Amino acid sequence: MTWQTLRTDLATQGYIAGDDLAMALHLAGSLERPLLLEGEAGVGKTELAKTLATLKSTQLIRLQCYEGLDASHALYEWNYQRQLLAIRAAAEEGVTGRETEDRIFSEDYLIARPLLQALQQDAPPVLLIDEIDRADEEFEAYLLEILSDFQVTIPELGTIAAKTRPHVILTANGTRDLSDALRRRCLYAYLDYPDRTTELAILAARHPGLEAHLCGQIVGFVQALRREDLEKKPGIAEMLDFAAALAGMGLNDLTDDPVALQKSLVTLLKTQRDRAAVPAEVAARLAGKAA
Repeated sequence: MTWQTLRTDLATQGYIAGDDLAMALHLAGSLERPLLLEGEAGVGKTELAKTLATLKSTQLIRLQCYEGLDASHALYEWNYQRQLLAIRAAAEEGVTGRETEDRIFSEDYLIARPLLQALQQDAPPVLLIDEIDRADEEFEAYLLEILSDFQVTIPELGTIAAKTRPHVILTANGTRDLSDALRRRCLYAYLDYPDRTTELAILAARHPGLEAHLCGQIVGFVQALRREDLEKKPGIAEMLDFAAALAGMGLNDLTDDPVALQKSLVTLLKTQRDRAAVPAEVAARLAGKAA
């Protein structure tokens, strides 16, 4: 498969990828390397992993990162309640010592978390490590070994190697700087807000029933909003929600019903400050200029 074919296949699933992104994703697959995606929230980083899983008809395994994330939540942990029950049952049976230990520290009592799940799949899954920059540097360092060797060591069981190498996508929103060591192990692509032509193509792919005039107004309005002084600029998902809301209200032109337009901004503006920054008169002005 060429990168051009991959870009076309993504488009059939409603994901419009630029040449650079399609090439990066293609090379990540052919070289079996993780792909690090950076960019503002809402530009389609997570959606790319979901679309890739759909395209390849494989499982999407998602690890949502956060401050304080550790190996027990990302890799595995033991089912302590089942282990205690097993110890009591073994004692009643007169089984003690090493035999009991071997029983309770087997895979039957292991709870696999996303990283271990990804290594255990018979078919290569898509492993999405979402918002890696929210995790601590200690966890990032721990992740390096897994991304290098695609194997993990569990003291009670030994080393578990991946049955098949997963397609790994990491996303980052710029919360903190990532280490050079992590970047060296990954291919890289930066996703920005789409230009007008690309965003129109995304809207047409996801809402094919909308009239071209309204599509142009929606994209123009949302892109104008992003140039306003907002805490959280509306992303692609918000733009699509906005379009669905307008279609649901039966609006064919943004200037037809200023009250309905203002109410529909709940799909685009997600903080009280941003709502206050776009009163009805500002919304009407932006709608009037939207082509």
